[in-house]
Parts: sequence; structure tokens; C-alpha cells
Amino acid sequence: MKGIMMGASSHLRKTCRLCEGLNIEKVVPLEPIPLPDKFLTKDQLGTVSEEFFPVDIYMCRDCGHVQILEMINPEILWDDDFSFHSGQSKGVIEHFDEVSQKVIQQYKPTSTSLVVDVGSNDGTMLNFFKKAGFRVLGIDPIKRIAQEATEAGIKTLPTILTPEVAQKIRNQEGPASVVMAFNVFAHAHDMGHMAESIRSLLAPDGIFVFEVQYLMDIIDRMLFGTIFHEHMSHHSMLSMQQFLKRHGMELIDIERNSMQGGSIIGVVQLTGGPRPVSTAVTELLKLEKERGLDKPQTMKEFGRRLNAMRKQVKELLTKWKGQGATVAGYGAARSGPTLIAQLDLGDAISYIVDDHPQKVNKFSPGHHIEVLPTSELYKRMPDYVVILAWIHAKKIIESNVKYLEDGGHFVVCIPDIQVVGAGQAAAL
Repeated sequence: MKGIMMGASSHLRKTCRLCEGLNIEKVVPLEPIPLPDKFLTKDQLGTVSEEFFPVDIYMCRDCGHVQILEMINPEILWDDDFSFHSGQSKGVIEHFDEVSQKVIQQYKPTSTSLVVDVGSNDGTMLNFFKKAGFRVLGIDPIKRIAQEATEAGIKTLPTILTPEVAQKIRNQEGPASVVMAFNVFAHAHDMGHMAESIRSLLAPDGIFVFEVQYLMDIIDRMLFGTIFHEHMSHHSMLSMQQFLKRHGMELIDIERNSMQGGSIIGVVQLTGGPRPVSTAVTELLKLEKERGLDKPQTMKEFGRRLNAMRKQVKELLTKWKGQGATVAGYGAARSGPTLIAQLDLGDAISYIVDDHPQKVNKFSPGHHIEVLPTSELYKRMPDYVVILAWIHAKKIIESNVKYLEDGGHFVVCIPDIQVVGAGQAAAL
């Protein structure tokens, strides 16, 4: 990492993101990583200054919230290099369709009432509400994506949600029957401002529906690949319940699912709203208490398990180097820099295969590993391929059985280190 700046565009937050308390402890020290979507052209190598930012995990000893405290300039974090589009993933589209139908059927918002999506990306979620007859409005800070969504018929404001933006929306559009925030309620520097903004948007009988990756799943399934800069918070419902209460809202229902390795959907209303609190909420809060999700020791154990994985990978790499084996990566995913940094893979992976149009024939951020088309997997036949797009590991292996049959091996990193050869794909 010689010559690379460290955090010149960020600063360390001193207070808990949820309760504003000062009683914070670093529980999982991690290697710093670059911003995951900053892929470089060959001409940019050696000429563009890159920054590695800390992603150490902290826990608030007052409310139990788990978080990254390094705050990156939002103009850098959410610029037009951001490449994720909801509508490019069949699984995400199907999930959003199912969620929108459930919200409409279970909570029965008034037809033609307003639905707001915070972090709406390309408008995939809102499109389902629009088709059902609702007025819709997106909010997304990525100007390019917001413009594309607006041009496609989903009006989207190119901004971060703030109390001022929320009040302007309410004045112009009226209150919202539904506010959605899917996989963005972990992305806000100022969670208090976001909560206040959402509360001011909601109609008296309105609901706020959010989805976040779930801390219990992160711990149980060793989902360290989800730890990168845009994921500033790793939520438990113990800390979330306290946070919502402080901002005049209450958690009334929850549902766990397998999205991104393990997520949770929460449904929220204004405090004292018309709906009862589901037993699913009380039962999960009890389980979290029993599992110690608000205790630093639980996260420290997660860190110890990660260190053991790091040691295991080091032993494998030493063995393969001695054998003269070649190692590649599969998937130029946003989680890639995390896996590469935390498992010390930067010098081991010769190239990454992927077909993403914004990444192929470029070089990965920080470690400068060339991204080649997936067709190169069969032309070059590396001995080992580390799956960096860990969420899609099973699909990647099933789609490349021939590579295994021809003598190759896939390396799965999450939830544990597995070297998969011919005849072993079915066991995953």
C-alpha cells in the first residue's frame, strides 16, 4: 500500500450513531480498505491517489449498537462511480415485488396515497407501488441513478434525506402512508436526522418499512464480507428499538430473511399508532438478549474467529505458492476489497474474472488486480479461484462445474474456508 493516502477524506466519529453516547469500545480491529467501486483504467495506475479507510468495528456500551465510526465525505462515498442497480438483479426484483405486495395487503395504505423510498436507487421498489396505483417518490444521492430513474417514470430527488428535504416533501406532496428504506438504514452518518426526517414524513397511521443486514446473521454466518464503508451500522433490534423510541416511533413487526446472507425487515409506526406490537418483536428481542448481541464479548469472539480464518488462508497460500499454483478471483463485487484485505489476498490473486461492463478490463481499487472477462477462466485455467462475490458462491460454482471437472478448485470464504473440487459442489 506504499504511497497510498490513509483517510485524508474522512474523520473518526466520537459518539454512538444511535444514542450519541461516548461509551464506545473498538471490538473488532480490521485492515483498512479502499472504496469498493473505484476501479481504475490502466492509464490511471500510478497517477490517481487512492485512499484506504479504516473499517474497524465498534460497539456502544450504552445501547449495544455495532458500527463503523470512520466517516467518509458523502460526496466521495456516493459519487457516480457507484455501480449497483436494483433492477439488474433478478433476486432483488422478485424480493421487492413480494415485499410491496405484502405491505399493500397487510397494512392497506389508502389507494393513491404517497409512498416514499429512501435510497430508491433505480426505482425498482417504487415501480411495484406505482403499478398498484400509488403516488411514488424516490430519494437517492447518486445523481446519475436518480436522473435515470426519473427519466424512466419514477420521480427521484437526487439528494440525501434530511429534515429540510422531508418537510419540503410533506409541504408539496402531503404525508406519506408508507416510507421504505431497503438496505440504506445502515448507510447514514446521522441516523438521528434520518429518523427525524422519516417521522416527519409519516402520516398519523403511516408505516416505515426498512430492511438491513442483521447483526445476528453477520455473527453466526461470519458475514465479514458485508463490512465496508457504506455499511456504517450493523443493526440489532435491541439497539434499534431504543433508537426508534427516542425518535417518537415504535417497532411493531419484524421478519428475518436470507437476503445478502441474512437480513431483517422491520415495520415501524409513530409511537401510539393504531397497530399492535407483534409477538415476533418481543420474541426476537428476548433471543438477542440471550445471545448477548449487546455485549462486547460477542463481537470480540467474532474477531477471534476471523483471525483463525486469516491464519487458515495464510497456510493455504503458503502451500499453493510452494506448489507453484496459480490463484485468481471471481467477482469484482463491492465486498471484494474487504475479503482481499481481511484475508491478505492482495499479493496472491493474479487477476479477477467478471463481466460487469463498468469493471471488466479495469483494475481493482487499492490492490490493482486486473479484471478480465469470465471467459478467461477456461482459457487460463487457474488452479484455485477465490470467490469474492461471496453472496453468489453457490450459483458461481454450479455454473462452472466444467472448470472443476477439468481440475480447478473454487475457494469459498464465507461462512468458513472451503476448497471445492470436482464432485463437491452439491455439498454446499
